[in-house]
Amino acid sequence: MVKLSTGQRIKSGVCNTEVMVISAPDADVVLTCGGVPMGNGAGDLNPDHSDGTTIGKRYVNEDGSLELLCVKPGDGSLAVDGELLRLKESKKLPKTD
Repeated sequence: MVKLSTGQRIKSGVCNTEVMVISAPDADVVLTCGGVPMGNGAGDLNPDHSDGTTIGKRYVNEDGSLELLCVKPGDGSLAVDGELLRLKESKKLPKTD
């Protein structure tokens, strides 16, 4: 378990994924990429967690307490405490005439 802080950068040990923490919960969490805890050396990519990450995209958990920005893409999927993170929906800009 790790206490995440805003601005922190974390690398995956199973692929090239690197993320920056935009917002984090107050509690300690287990952040994984490819099914392996991030920042803890190497491991093997879990095929069930291999949907990949996309540079420049934000990933959030269900309640929105955790938001990560992908700064380097990779093959692993992000999860926190076993819950897969989803892409954050972008806000629609108002139309201008």
